[in-house]
Amino acid sequence: MEIPIFTVDAFTKVPFKGNPAAVCLLENDLQDDIKQSIAAEMNLSETAFITKHNSVDFSSENVNPVVVFETMSGELYVRQHEDSIIMDFPLNKPQPQDPHENMDILKAAVGDLPIEDVCYSPAMRILMVRLADTCDRSELISLSPVAEALLKSDSTGKTKGVLVTIKGTSNAQPAYDFYSRLFAPWFGIFEDPVCGSAHTLLAAYWSEKLNKKKMLAYQCSSRGGELELEVRDDGRVNIIGRAQIILQGTLKI
Repeated sequence: MEIPIFTVDAFTKVPFKGNPAAVCLLENDLQDDIKQSIAAEMNLSETAFITKHNSVDFSSENVNPVVVFETMSGELYVRQHEDSIIMDFPLNKPQPQDPHENMDILKAAVGDLPIEDVCYSPAMRILMVRLADTCDRSELISLSPVAEALLKSDSTGKTKGVLVTIKGTSNAQPAYDFYSRLFAPWFGIFEDPVCGSAHTLLAAYWSEKLNKKKMLAYQCSSRGGELELEVRDDGRVNIIGRAQIILQGTLKI
């Protein structure tokens, strides 16, 4: 069996930045264990499998279908608009948490940095930590938690990722509304380069705090990525970014 496969750098205008993901175009669906094997072989943050339905022609340059993905944060609708990709996610409002009940994981994640707020997403099992506004982008970038310490701080299965965020500064260019980093050693990924689904809860949180529906965000991993966010009144959020195809080939199994 031969499967067209691509490596795409998402949320970036240039190659080798943003979030690298594999995309497989399937004429017919595959068993889950084969998909898992392909994902392990690609060894990237995400591997997406797109199965053709009805009369969609993958080879046509004139076709611009809405692609639907099943994700941990709900159904994701993806479409192209000019040179951007628009991802239509369900909004994921995090629940407030008592910091004292999460001290071990907070200490492992951010050390002694001051904390403004702590929230949790049961759907994604992500603990979101907002640092105090006295912290700047350099302090977020300088965070260097140890994977083993994070894993030991929560072995219950409740937490699968720690999302650290800070408020942006209006005098910076571009003027990002907020910054973030996502550590997820529980998923076998120490740090997610740029995570679209994590911004479903970041968008919900910061939209309320900043009283804004449209925001510009930056995830401060070593690769880095920029995301435009539009919180909608129907309980969903548009996450908009650019993408670069850097590899195209055929997977033979």
